[in-house]
Amino acid sequence: MMPSDIKLATSPSAVRLALRGITKSYPSVVANDGIDLTVEAGRIHAVLGENGAGKSTLMKIIFGVVQPDVGTIHWEGAPVEISTPGQAKRLGIGMVFQHFSLFETLTAVENVALGIPGRSDLAALSSQIVALSDRYGLPVDPGRAVHSMSVGERQRVEIIRALLQNPRLLIMDEPTSVLAPQAVQKLFGTLRQLAAEGCSILYISHKLDEIRELCDVATILRGGKVTGICDPRQETASNLARMMIGREIPACRHAPASTIDDPGRLTIANLSVKSDDPFGVDLHDISLIVHGGEIVGLAGISGNGQRELMAALSGETLADEPSSISLSRVPIGSLGPRQRRRLGLCFVPEERLGRGAVPSLSLDENSLLTANGTPMVQAGMMQPAKIRTFTERCIATFNVMCGGPDAAAKSLSGGNLQKLIMAREVLQQPKVLLVSQPTWGVDVGAAAFIRQSLVDLRNAGTAILVVSEELDELFEICDRIAVIAKGRVSPIRPVSATDIKDIGLAMTGLWSPADDTRTPAEKGARIAN
Repeated sequence: MMPSDIKLATSPSAVRLALRGITKSYPSVVANDGIDLTVEAGRIHAVLGENGAGKSTLMKIIFGVVQPDVGTIHWEGAPVEISTPGQAKRLGIGMVFQHFSLFETLTAVENVALGIPGRSDLAALSSQIVALSDRYGLPVDPGRAVHSMSVGERQRVEIIRALLQNPRLLIMDEPTSVLAPQAVQKLFGTLRQLAAEGCSILYISHKLDEIRELCDVATILRGGKVTGICDPRQETASNLARMMIGREIPACRHAPASTIDDPGRLTIANLSVKSDDPFGVDLHDISLIVHGGEIVGLAGISGNGQRELMAALSGETLADEPSSISLSRVPIGSLGPRQRRRLGLCFVPEERLGRGAVPSLSLDENSLLTANGTPMVQAGMMQPAKIRTFTERCIATFNVMCGGPDAAAKSLSGGNLQKLIMAREVLQQPKVLLVSQPTWGVDVGAAAFIRQSLVDLRNAGTAILVVSEELDELFEICDRIAVIAKGRVSPIRPVSATDIKDIGLAMTGLWSPADDTRTPAEKGARIAN
């Protein structure tokens, strides 16, 4: 039986964890190079660095997933070798992974039970999950299968599972990457409470404002080495960014849209889709136009129909009415993903591993996954030289840190894999680009580059639909913005005619028909063949 509340015994030692000279090398890269790190009891300690700086590798060493080549680990003053995650948990170390470690065919409560020693009473554990979810504002349905959840919902399961283990040191790798702003603030309250009770927290995030608001101390990594330690509360976001990447972050150049086509490149007209998943979200009468030469943003709290809408637009789910989705006036609602791609539609899903990329395949092979109709495939035959050239271009253009085109996708950090997937779709110069969570887990420099790449693609005439829970991101790159809530889409408005407060209110599902500024075509006019 698990305790009904979280109680932590404070260590008599002020130092909870000490790493000395930690080095870990792989065939193509030195991930950690002589790293020293001291984490004190009751402190929230940030680890900052750009993608590929070695942060995730270091956290995996602490959690026993990866073994260091050189170096020592001291836990509460005593030397230890953490050879497995089970041993880490017995010490009191919990971890929320950036790439989730959940079994998709199991329910939330079954996944939580797997992390608890011995046999658990699932009914009692379900009650504890609900209580903890309510307490910390992280809603989780214990009986829901993980495969039916959005990325944001899965992240809540990971966090709840870690909290139920009563950690003395909690490692959080990009914990807020797909949480809504309200959920982020509730999570911060949770973490502050845990720290006050004596828990140490290692916090990895590329969101510098979060680091400045939450953390007591920050260790900066660059190229696998410690390059600085600071109090982030005393630094500006610009200073932290410079320490991370060694240069200023370029501002996004986003001039007003000038080449909007009519009647629209992507047209959604009265789209309704009933989810096959009992825990899914039905789509209700969605009508929206995305013109060539503009970026339309969809804000919303995870689990409100974003996954179902993207599945319907990408062709993974077919619409009942073919004309409910049209690309350049061609009805595509009954076409599958391959046929839609041949008409010029590209898609970046929110799940990097498993949908955006196949972990065991090389970057070359992953580049080919969405290459139908490109020079990489001619007369049904793969063109190896052209595949290699395209992959190398993706790597160079988006500065993907990797071992080259032959490296396996699973060998890349989360942010670098995201850059590769973005590059693969953007460089195909699509007519329509669907993007879900474009900068999830990406460092500030790479995020700025990705956003500018989307704006540049829009300037070249592509119609872009972006789903993101980063409201600042949407306001930075979008021309118009709407909200998806409970499977419905709010009236769309120019970014210049709304603000974050209005969008935040709409995210609760509250909006007025009087706010609707769409044209008659956007309100549901059917597109003729």
